[in-house]
Amino acid sequence: MTDSNSGTVTVVLVHGAWADGSSWRGVIPYLVAEQIPVVAVQNPTTSLADDVAATKATLDAIDGPVVLVGHSWGGTVITEAGNDPKVKALVYVAAFAPDAGQSTGDQVAAHPAPPGLSGVVPFGAGALKMSTDSWISNVAQDLPEADARVLAAVQPPLALATFTDKIGRPAWAQRANWYIVSSEDRAVSVALQRQLAQRLNAHTRELAASHMSLLSQPQAVADVIRTAVAAVSGA
Repeated sequence: MTDSNSGTVTVVLVHGAWADGSSWRGVIPYLVAEQIPVVAVQNPTTSLADDVAATKATLDAIDGPVVLVGHSWGGTVITEAGNDPKVKALVYVAAFAPDAGQSTGDQVAAHPAPPGLSGVVPFGAGALKMSTDSWISNVAQDLPEADARVLAAVQPPLALATFTDKIGRPAWAQRANWYIVSSEDRAVSVALQRQLAQRLNAHTRELAASHMSLLSQPQAVADVIRTAVAAVSGA
């Protein structure tokens, strides 16, 4: 088990598409400095069911309450996986948050396509990647170009199925929510983010950041997560 003290709140971080758990590397040190237990999930990004299963495997290894955090596609994952009774609060970071019977693709289609979608390119059969140029210009435009190129180089493919997989029961309907809007996002519609924050009745913070606020403004992201932890723990 990750934590033997059943009263301690653990933060579980769920990464987005074309990424892995290391995308939280800027946020984690701030949480560790506050002695907040934290685990980053490594999802396969092959389907909603697969990613939920990987996230739930992490939840199963934890004693006590959890604040579940999702970035981008990870928001869809935590919307389903967050129904686990250990999960007491959800934090969405420039993330999708579908309703029951809704998919990520449904939310994408409901708003004008952001520039980043033009950089999505096929990768083999049934998968997609993000072009290097789009990583630099649209996904991580507030990071040094060298960093954006590294993110492009290490990205895993994303299964096409992730755009059509539908949510069963949305965890956000029953739990406290926080939402971080990236106001300079060129990968996920800013209008969608603001709409979701309102629908979820979330405690909302806007950052003048790209889609990768968790790397460009990690302290601000960690501050919101810390607030959610304090609310759950009653601190």
